[in-house]
Amino acid sequence: MLTFEQKQAIIDSFPELTKKEVSLKRLNYHFMDSLYEKTIVVEKLHPNGNGFVFVGDLLRYEEEAKDKGLVNIRDYDEQQLREIIEDAIQYLSEEEDQEPIEELWQNREGAQLKLAFEQRSWNVYHGENLEEAFGTQEAAKEYLLEEGFRKKK
Repeated sequence: MLTFEQKQAIIDSFPELTKKEVSLKRLNYHFMDSLYEKTIVVEKLHPNGNGFVFVGDLLRYEEEAKDKGLVNIRDYDEQQLREIIEDAIQYLSEEEDQEPIEELWQNREGAQLKLAFEQRSWNVYHGENLEEAFGTQEAAKEYLLEEGFRKKK
């Protein structure tokens, strides 16, 4: 487990974050260029090593994220901490109203699935039914390829 000082040094290495002291010697780090009201990326970093990173509804962290889209980083190593902060900054930087993307995929038997980007996730549909949801386009495409589907031209 990283110490408070090590976590603080890693977080301080992100120039887009602004440190603000809060009660009980805890620190918050804000992303002032957030496209949303939410600006806190790292919340309540405590000298005991506890702290949280805001990931909203990113599917990649759905099992770890507790109420309010926060992930506890107490036991994170340096690489994990850097990745989750990068993901959080990207999450707060992306337009949620991105144009919908839809692709048709087909297997050798002629079955078709639709890959659609909706509300920050990549969803695979069989007809109108949601088959799977992914946090990244790459993960969704990997799934489709493993299942024997190819993008329709």
